[in-house]
Amino acid sequence: MSNRLAKETSPYLRQHAENPVDWYPWGEEAFRRARDEDKPIHLSLGYAACHWCHVMAHESFENPETARLMNERFINIKVDRQERPDLDDIYQQVVQMMGQGGGWPLTVFLTAEREPFFGGTYFPPDDGYGRPGFTQLLLGLSDAWQNNRAALQQNVKQFLQGYRKLDASMLEGDTPLEPDQPAAAARLFARNTDPVNGGLGNAPKFPNPACHDLVLRLYQRLHEPDLLHSVELTLDRMAASGLYDHLGGGFARYCVDERWAVPHFEKMLYDNGQLVKLYADAYRETGKPAWRRVFEETIDYILRDMTHPDGGFYASEDADSEGEEGKFYVWTLAQVQAALGEPDAALACRAYGVTANGNFEHGSTVLHRAVALDAVQELELKGLRGRLLLARAQRIRPGRDENILTSWNALMVQGLCAAYQATGTTTYLDAARRAADFILDRLSTPEGGLYRAWREGTAKVPGFLEDYAFLANALIDLYECDFDKRYVERATQLVEVILAKFWEDGLYFTPSDGEPLVHRPRAPHDSAWPSGTSACVLAFLRLFELTGRELYHERAEQVLAMYRAAAAQNPFGFAHLLAAQDWMQRGPISIVVAGERSAASTLVAKLQRRYLPARVLAFAEDVPIGAGRHPLAGQTSAYVCRNRTCEPPVTSAEELVERCLK
Repeated sequence: MSNRLAKETSPYLRQHAENPVDWYPWGEEAFRRARDEDKPIHLSLGYAACHWCHVMAHESFENPETARLMNERFINIKVDRQERPDLDDIYQQVVQMMGQGGGWPLTVFLTAEREPFFGGTYFPPDDGYGRPGFTQLLLGLSDAWQNNRAALQQNVKQFLQGYRKLDASMLEGDTPLEPDQPAAAARLFARNTDPVNGGLGNAPKFPNPACHDLVLRLYQRLHEPDLLHSVELTLDRMAASGLYDHLGGGFARYCVDERWAVPHFEKMLYDNGQLVKLYADAYRETGKPAWRRVFEETIDYILRDMTHPDGGFYASEDADSEGEEGKFYVWTLAQVQAALGEPDAALACRAYGVTANGNFEHGSTVLHRAVALDAVQELELKGLRGRLLLARAQRIRPGRDENILTSWNALMVQGLCAAYQATGTTTYLDAARRAADFILDRLSTPEGGLYRAWREGTAKVPGFLEDYAFLANALIDLYECDFDKRYVERATQLVEVILAKFWEDGLYFTPSDGEPLVHRPRAPHDSAWPSGTSACVLAFLRLFELTGRELYHERAEQVLAMYRAAAAQNPFGFAHLLAAQDWMQRGPISIVVAGERSAASTLVAKLQRRYLPARVLAFAEDVPIGAGRHPLAGQTSAYVCRNRTCEPPVTSAEELVERCLK
């Protein structure tokens, strides 16, 4: 018999609709029952592609005895953290305040007033992994609720105080003496890049695109070889590794080892959107063909497997299929031979590192580029790759989370815009337009705001700061690709909503008219994607250049000043904010085109092929900075402006590039 979650649109919640647990979605009905029956709340947060969420569900939530205990002693609430990142941020901090690393599934116990008193992540059914068994945890907390509630209330008090202390700590610290914080951070990231494998950190190893984006930006400004080397090493190693899907394109979430050999096979839209942009930007800076292949294959994957028929992008694909992690992706020697025959299998196995022993479970291999091939062999491998992809398509695919999320779609639109500008491939621009229009048509409120998520015709959850900020930047990117005025107008409207609903002596993650929670988070740190705060600052700065509205620049300066000390202490957590600071420090270039709108894109096309991370493009009639800019002798012309001062107009694409690069 299905529980309440069967009525939800979230794929993650529906995964639990047949559990014997009496699950509630987050809402007043659950809290009312908790008050009426004087029971604590067990809150479980996760997402559809989360491997350990599936494990805990199978071990505990599908177990009738465990479910009986949960139903008798707790009110149980399931939350999709992709729909409610505000709840995820608030309750992840509970686990962090307890001295643990965060993660999913997130398991938190609350009062009926939503106040936390205990938390953790994955709990095995019995004691193990250095963690108490879930059943023992339930019994212990239930006993404390009945017999020692004062101790739990003391926990609540400490957590509420902890929220205030964490917020205050972000604003504390001496103003750093370093005059160029973005450069100092980029050099730090370069020094700490794994000299053998690329990337930052040890196992488990994540892509960290915001950090590498900052290094690339600073290389473009400073031209220091060590900066470029760290980016090149990282992008090359990731593209050759098990992190990358060598048949279908696209990147997995992370690798379990420092060599990028074995991924955690789930694929997330936000990773792939950011990595498409990073590889496209790096390609624009270096012209390296291998990087173009990577971002083009990744876009192929997104358009083939992760796109709604009307243009929006789905959220993720699972790591598991047929109950096994990675089964869809890995190959045995026999499977390659059966798909290709000899001698084709010999070349494919040599190129992709497939051996009889394998590098994964049961003698299977995670494909990776094991050896360098010559040009003839590469061309032959391209055909073999297509045949292997067709063979793989006969397998049972991992589950797909078909939630369409505003902020993650915006990241993918930015990636597509960067790819279009790098290559001129109109397919990428068309896909970016369709996705943006999907969000604008189906996830906009009548008042001009945004919803967070859409699925099966239903838009839900008021948008958060990152939804507004990411989409504003994506729309500016899209405007700079094709000079469609409605995109910059909507971006400006979104920034005005941010100032009206999210600004109170700084930026909050939730709107002022949002659901009252135990804590209103600011969430200034980057996570797996940039923070809404840092993206907001960049949107403020970009729109200031286009509109001249001083308030945008003032608000950007205020946020940068608020977190300057925190960014100096933890540049890893503020890489994207430091990118915004770099934009402001270097003084962006504004290119204003006057004349025939149809000719404007042709005039700027060669400029778009170049990596200039601090520039804006505009058509003179669309924005205030275009006032007084006219075509030269009837020819479509471009004005290059710095610090509100414009040089004489140019009419050739070559001269425009020369002006901007000097």
